[in-house]
Amino acid sequence: ELKHGPLALVDSEMPVVTIAPNNDLIEKLKSNLEEVRARGGELFVFADRDASVKSEEGVHVMNLPSLHPITAPIVLTVPLQLLSYHVAVLKGT
Repeated sequence: ELKHGPLALVDSEMPVVTIAPNNDLIEKLKSNLEEVRARGGELFVFADRDASVKSEEGVHVMNLPSLHPITAPIVLTVPLQLLSYHVAVLKGT
């Protein structure tokens, strides 16, 4: 989905939050992350430890324990919900 519109909006002022489960699409996801960085986007990645996503300049990785493929979508969604909640509280919405 990234290549069909949202990627054009990415610049140095846009933080990009993503999850990185260790599944058969991880290499495609890593390619997408590289495209975001090439456009100056700052990445915040909630990653399965086994996905081997590395922190570097502009890439902030929060590693979670190794996850079972069945539970990974649930576990990786919780940090996104907490992030959304706390951003809303900070903004007063």
